[in-house]
Amino acid sequence: MEEPPGWIAEFTVSPKQFGEHLDAVVDSGRTPVTISALADHLAGRAPLPPRPVLLTFDDGFADLPGATAEALAGRGLSATAYLTTGAITRGGRSLLPPAPMMTLEQAVQLERYGMEIGSHTVTHAQLDTLAPRALEHELRASRSVLEDALGHQVRHLAYPHGYNSGRVRRTAAAAGYETATAVRHALSSDRDEHYRIARLIVRRGHTVADVRGWLAGSGARVAPYRDGPKTVGWRWYRRARAVVQGPVFAG
Repeated sequence: MEEPPGWIAEFTVSPKQFGEHLDAVVDSGRTPVTISALADHLAGRAPLPPRPVLLTFDDGFADLPGATAEALAGRGLSATAYLTTGAITRGGRSLLPPAPMMTLEQAVQLERYGMEIGSHTVTHAQLDTLAPRALEHELRASRSVLEDALGHQVRHLAYPHGYNSGRVRRTAAAAGYETATAVRHALSSDRDEHYRIARLIVRRGHTVADVRGWLAGSGARVAPYRDGPKTVGWRWYRRARAVVQGPVFAG
């Protein structure tokens, strides 16, 4: 978007920048894959193509089934879209602040463009602060809504803002998800964790040079690795805050 809402501006690029980033992906010679292809590789069912790259889009903003999907398809790039069902369903409720959103019915359109669909929960809450029953609802209800809309199984999850824990990962597995992606702002690897797959997050200030560096395998650490003291401390702070305030938007 050219003029995004303030709350999401940090994670927004202009259409021109987006096109330049996608051109860098094409120029890199990497082979685009979906999350299912990565899941098959991590499970030992099928190898990945040489030099794979996985593009993911979270939430379900209004540009996704329009300009974004068209830009990807025009370059022959597949991708995976993780949708927050409460934000895209008529009458649904989510913790996402106001922004133009796609509709649930447009999820089928995304698949026609070559995108795979995954769950991004119902409300976009900080999953690692939720009580067990609320966590189960976020994971199972979002998956059920997407499966009803698409007519097939949805096997993959993305944690809102990457927030997760051992309990969240175990619950995701029990809920029937085959993979779950975090953020971590790191390169993934053959040794990455099935329920904490690392991703690089594109911010407003990242340049085409940054994207080219990542595509070359540099400029970021490589997962898996253990959470640092700051991450652990921030998690405990958020949990304590949630006890007082209730579920909080993950962002």
